[in-house]
Amino acid sequence: MEDSIFTKIIRGEVPSYKIYEDEKVYAMLDIEPLSDGHVLVFPKAQVDLLWDLSDDEYEYLWRISKKIAREMQEVFQPERVGVVIEGFGVPHAHIHLVPLYDKDVLELHHGYPAQKDTEDMKKIAEKLAKKL
Repeated sequence: MEDSIFTKIIRGEVPSYKIYEDEKVYAMLDIEPLSDGHVLVFPKAQVDLLWDLSDDEYEYLWRISKKIAREMQEVFQPERVGVVIEGFGVPHAHIHLVPLYDKDVLELHHGYPAQKDTEDMKKIAEKLAKKL
């Protein structure tokens, strides 16, 4: 796997607005923020999908994200700090922490047309539950 931009940032090859770093995790301001204070939190280990992290790495990443989000809440005083995980921009697992200064910053209900009637919802739920 080719080194991601995040791996290059961790190594100091590319500059960033770092806000946190320890032996396992790196956090920085997003250079294309959705709002002032938008932070990216990612493991130093380059793993494409968040779900492919070990349980320990996954839990630690969320623990640090919570710590950062609490600080963001205190410093910026947004209505909330939102969380987004989409992972299309960089093939390196990461969490977006976004200060939500109003309810329109992360408007979720604008995606693909989805089945909403009772029978379709029942079939979708059964299909997913069968695998769990």
